[in-house]
Amino acid sequence: MKARNIYLVVFSGVSVLGIMLIVYSYQVFKNPNLIVRQEQGELLIPEKATIQQVLDSLTAHQYVEDVVSFMFVSKLLGYHDNIKPGRYILSKNLTNIDAVRRLRSGAQTPVNVTFTNARLKEELPEKLCRNITANPDEFYALLTNPKKVKELGFDSLTIAAMFLPNTYEMYWTTNAEELMARMKREYDRFWNEARRKKAEALGLTPIQVSILASIVQAETIKSDEKSTVAGLYINRLNRGMLLEADPTVVFANKDFTITRVLNKHLKVDSPYNTYKYSGLPPGPINIPEISSIEAVLNYKKHNYIFMCAKEDFSGYHNFAATNREHVNNANRYRRALSRRGIKN
Repeated sequence: MKARNIYLVVFSGVSVLGIMLIVYSYQVFKNPNLIVRQEQGELLIPEKATIQQVLDSLTAHQYVEDVVSFMFVSKLLGYHDNIKPGRYILSKNLTNIDAVRRLRSGAQTPVNVTFTNARLKEELPEKLCRNITANPDEFYALLTNPKKVKELGFDSLTIAAMFLPNTYEMYWTTNAEELMARMKREYDRFWNEARRKKAEALGLTPIQVSILASIVQAETIKSDEKSTVAGLYINRLNRGMLLEADPTVVFANKDFTITRVLNKHLKVDSPYNTYKYSGLPPGPINIPEISSIEAVLNYKKHNYIFMCAKEDFSGYHNFAATNREHVNNANRYRRALSRRGIKN
């Protein structure tokens, strides 16, 4: 009888322990343990991070409820020795096992890399490296490396044409080399056969189209006017006329505070001064938007070779096919300036 009682006590104890183990195991693996108090959380894991760094980040943001159970599961699933860098968005009420599997898989969430405008290539590192781990200095070194830009099909003056203002999805872990390669792929994807044929029909290379597009973009802030402006400069090119584009003179003077180009500005000796040198300048004067490039490729056909700001100060322009028409337009604009007390 005594032996039987002992057996029952031992059996009961083992059963209780077994039940407790089952309950604990269920809680460890199946109960929500991460992002319980928030809708979602962003976790950034740098290169060569340790499990302790991952844990420190989780606890610092209060993403994990029970540290011990998380560490137990991560060890059990081999995550300690298989940590992958990246940006991970953790959804609400994740269990330990789901969280560890997601982190271990390396299935990071992309970030948006956006740049909508840039005047100079020197601005690109800050704009493009803002949301990724690419080092801006390293990226600029690639951007100004003659051998590198030649491999990409450009030179130091035309490399800016490779960058198309847009929003791109990239991994947070993208480095400088990968960023440069991605931008080249986007450029090649944009310049498909159809667009290249349009450029060829104009007698221009894709780079020359971008150069002309940069002038068009600098000349007008009105999207619906871009194709007309593009047609005007194509007319001047086809007639062998100087482009005489004021924005190129501003660029040549390296003074972007100039609001009105005066005779003193026209004296600058630079291949970007289209009042002095015929044809297109050697490189873009800004990084043109896709809409500006499309405006050149799909330019509006007309006979205009002159343009002047409209006297209503709407931002639009009056266009003219003859010098007499242009002079009349210019006089109307000057009179409008005088009425407003604005000196020429």
